[in-house]
Amino acid sequence: MGAVGRWRSESARAHYLRAYDAAMAALPRAGETFDVSTTFGTVRAYRFGGPGGRPVLLLPGRNASTPMWADNLPGLLARRTVYCVDLLGEPGLSVQQLPLTGPGDQAWWFGELLAGLGLDSVHLLGVSFGGWSAVNYAVHQPARVASLALLDPVLTFAPIPFRTMAAFAPMGLAGTPEWLRRRILRWITGGAEVDEDNPVAALIDAGTADFELHQPAPTRFSRAQLAALDVPVLALIAGRSVIHDARRAADTARTTLRHGQVELWASASHAITGEFPDEIAARAHRFWDGVDG
Repeated sequence: MGAVGRWRSESARAHYLRAYDAAMAALPRAGETFDVSTTFGTVRAYRFGGPGGRPVLLLPGRNASTPMWADNLPGLLARRTVYCVDLLGEPGLSVQQLPLTGPGDQAWWFGELLAGLGLDSVHLLGVSFGGWSAVNYAVHQPARVASLALLDPVLTFAPIPFRTMAAFAPMGLAGTPEWLRRRILRWITGGAEVDEDNPVAALIDAGTADFELHQPAPTRFSRAQLAALDVPVLALIAGRSVIHDARRAADTARTTLRHGQVELWASASHAITGEFPDEIAARAHRFWDGVDG
């Protein structure tokens, strides 16, 4: 049996939970908290009550979790009820119990989550690895997906450059010095310093330091898989992203998606959610209103 994601030690888990609680305090109060049993483990999810209509579910990036949406939730909740999830196998309050062996397993537990939440039709919004996860679910189990909103999704429309792969490599090693881990995070997020006074930045930093990932490496979607998506897709590509060639990603999205709205946000980095929360909320609401209308 393969390994599952786990804390490096009890002290590492305690350190992360302190950071998680501090970051959650910056969010609106969740109306409901769920721990949904799936084949591969228990998934933590939250419901933040907003106006009626078809809800939205947010998928965070790698080494992140629900509190990363602190800047985004107020704008999204103005028009929609929002669910957030801590992805299984990532740092957060979900508890992985069986190894995930590939994209099919990742789509399977997510489908069980939506069923457990009673969400028969939902808009999915994901950033980075969360965007990949949203597309992966739609590729394998599209029935519950009303639309996809993708914020600089990794390995979706273009490959990861070699230099970025090389930069990522030390992040998963227990002995990586803190200064190097922060330097890599700063580069990925467009040059912003890791600010310990920022609860979300401190949480992501804790996730990379305290948690040992054992996820299958995400594989890039084929053009045929993207072309087969029969749901509306909003793709916002960050022009300063280091996870792909932004223009190549935007071109691929435009030429493959059957129902795509593709925008290249030239001044955005891969930290697009924190850089443009109000603009993302406004654009996403127009997209969702159009889909539901």
